[in-house]
Amino acid sequence: MRQRGFSLIEIVVTIAVLALILFAAMPSIGTWLDNTRIRNVADSLQNGLQIARGEAVRRNQNVSFWLVGLNDPAVLTDDCVLSGSSGSWVVSVNSPIGHCADAPSTTSSPMLVTGRAVGDGGGRVTVTALQSDGATAGTSVTFNGFGRVTNTDPIQKIDVTGTNTGTNYRRLRIEITSGGQLRMCDPNVSDANDSRKC
Repeated sequence: MRQRGFSLIEIVVTIAVLALILFAAMPSIGTWLDNTRIRNVADSLQNGLQIARGEAVRRNQNVSFWLVGLNDPAVLTDDCVLSGSSGSWVVSVNSPIGHCADAPSTTSSPMLVTGRAVGDGGGRVTVTALQSDGATAGTSVTFNGFGRVTNTDPIQKIDVTGTNTGTNYRRLRIEITSGGQLRMCDPNVSDANDSRKC
């Protein structure tokens, strides 16, 4: 009588081949996941900036975008401090220090509009916000009723990349002009005809 199925040797060989393929693909999968985190954090930051600018125009008053550092990157809490190296942000009229968890309000300070914690994925990215001199850390951008930047030391660019040195990440940069225009670009692109070039 003939038996059907797989022999133990066939199963072991199949598992060994799958393990080799998985082992070879792991570095590229890890980099792909990190690049996805970089994109998510950059999108979140750009969204926060757009909310601040839009709210300033809608209210016809100064509204600021603030980068805030948190003890727990997954939750906006009142232990927040201003930080030029955090992916967490708050949009409010006044400084949100110590009030990041407040409910949105148009009357009680800091007149919070909204905010977002960078989350668990933010631990795998590096955020660097710089002022126009390219060396001084920036923590806020204030937009006026015309959507223009009004504070004297605003964030001019925010770079988002991965945490491992030597890995070829897809870095992203958000640029903010004095006119209030926002643009996401790729600092690694060198072709002058490429619209992704910074």
